[in-house]
Order: sequence, then C-alpha cells, then structure tokens
Amino acid sequence: MMVRSIAARMAAAWLAFGLVLVATAAVHAQAVRVTVNGTPITDQMINERAQLLRIEGRGTSNSARTQMATDELIDDALKLAEAQRIGVTVSPGQVDGAFTTIARNMNVSATNLTQILTQNGVNPQTLRSRLQAAIAWQAVVQQAISPRIQLSELDLDLRAAEQVQQTSSFDYILKEVVFVIPQGSGVSASRRTAEANQYRSRFQGCDSAVDLVLQFSDAAVRDIGRRHATQLPDAIAAELARLNVGQITSPRVVEQGVSMLAICEKAEARDLTFIKDELRQEAGTEALIAEAEAYLARLRQQAAIVRR
Repeated sequence: MMVRSIAARMAAAWLAFGLVLVATAAVHAQAVRVTVNGTPITDQMINERAQLLRIEGRGTSNSARTQMATDELIDDALKLAEAQRIGVTVSPGQVDGAFTTIARNMNVSATNLTQILTQNGVNPQTLRSRLQAAIAWQAVVQQAISPRIQLSELDLDLRAAEQVQQTSSFDYILKEVVFVIPQGSGVSASRRTAEANQYRSRFQGCDSAVDLVLQFSDAAVRDIGRRHATQLPDAIAAELARLNVGQITSPRVVEQGVSMLAICEKAEARDLTFIKDELRQEAGTEALIAEAEAYLARLRQQAAIVRR
C-alpha cells in the first residue's frame, strides 16, 4: 500500500514537472524581442499589435507597422510601470467601458467589435491591453503632470487682445425670429427665406417683433438675451457690427428653418473673457500634452530597454 502511495506521488510530481516544462516551452516559443526594465515584450505581442495597426490603416508597410508596434508596446510598459509606481490601478471595468465606447463610436456593439477584430486576425486582448495603458497614463497625467501646469494671466490677456477685432467689440441683447420649416411639409427653404425677407422689410424694432410675426404662419420670436460678439459666429458678428439698434440681420437657413437676429440693445464692450477662456483651454491642453510627452521621454531615458 505504501509503495502504491509513493508511486502515485511520484507520478503526480512528474506530471506537474511536465506541465512546467510545457509552460516554459510556450514562453520560449514566443521569442522575447525587447525587455523594458525586465518586462518582456514578445514577438507575438508585437505581431498582434502590428495587426491592430494594420486594420486601423496606420503604417505604410509591414516593417513600418512592426516598428510602430514595438515602440508602442515599449511606451505602454513604461506607462503601466509609472502608474503602478504612483499607486494608479486600472480595473477591468474601466477597460470594458473604454472598449464599449470605441464600439459605440463605430455604431456596433462590444460583441460585434470583438468579432470584427477576430475576423481581421486581431486578438481583442491586444486592443484591451492598449486601452489599459492609455487609461493608466491618463491618470498619471492628471495626478503627476496636470498640477504643474501654470498659465500666465498676463500672457492670456495680451493674446486675447491681439485676437479681438472691431466686429468683436460689441455687446448685444438679441431676439431671434425663426420661420420654421415643418418636417415632411415639403416647404422649401427658398420660400421661407422669401417670407423672412418680407418680415424683415416691415420690421420696426424689437417692441413690435411679436405682433409682426403673428401675421406669418409657422413663425416665432425667441429671446436670445445678452450675447457678446465673441460668442457668435464670425459672419453673424460682422453683420451685427454694421447694424444699429432696431435693425435685423438677413435671413440664414438653419436646422429648424430660416433665422434672423434682431438687435434690441447694442453697446461697445471689449470683453475678452470668452476669447481668454478659449485661449486658456487651448494653451492648457498644449502645455499638458507637451509636458506629458517630456515626462514619457524622461521615462524612456531612465529605463533599461534591451532589444534583441
């Protein structure tokens, strides 16, 4: 009985050892092409990422895609390692959510996206791995990089002042007159524009705007309220700048029909707030991107990257 027990244990041990050998052989079958601080990047990982680049239409040749895939995987390894260093974790749910968002943007389901990838020779996990690194890096940028970005208010004021034009120097109180084109009515935009021009020729100011619009079918007056010229499209701002209080713009075809803007009040006001806010967002984004790229470049310089 004891002999049988020993034999059984020996057999189990040999089986376990055999499984280890099989697993080791599988790893060696996937030749390691690069190590990043000891983290291996195999030829299979590179080939699968290159396939993903191919169906995305990136890269001009197989060799170019292989190089791009290798560089991406190196950066992903650096991003994930840095995220781990500062305590950032990415949950499977976050990756699933990003995967679903991509599918939704393609107007397909997550299941269909998985099928599309598989049918094109791409392991869906390849995309998920890239998403994991991207989510981790976004968190690194927000935690470690974004707090460093500082913008000069004086510089923003000067840049805003350079951009503001004479047509953008007015503050208005506006009403919108809309000649609606009901869906399925068959009424043409040209017909409604002609009616809008009739209204415009008889327009005598904001006080009588509603009374006048009642003489037309499917037309309405809407209070826009206060708007600075910088909050309006350039073409409309330029036209309003040429008009006086009590006048109305020429008809424009819009999504719901034909629109005109009536000036109820107008005052010169070099309000730079709107332009400055846009500049702040643009400058902040540019600075953040530049700092993130510099941060990643430093990680590359400091890393032990071995190519084989």
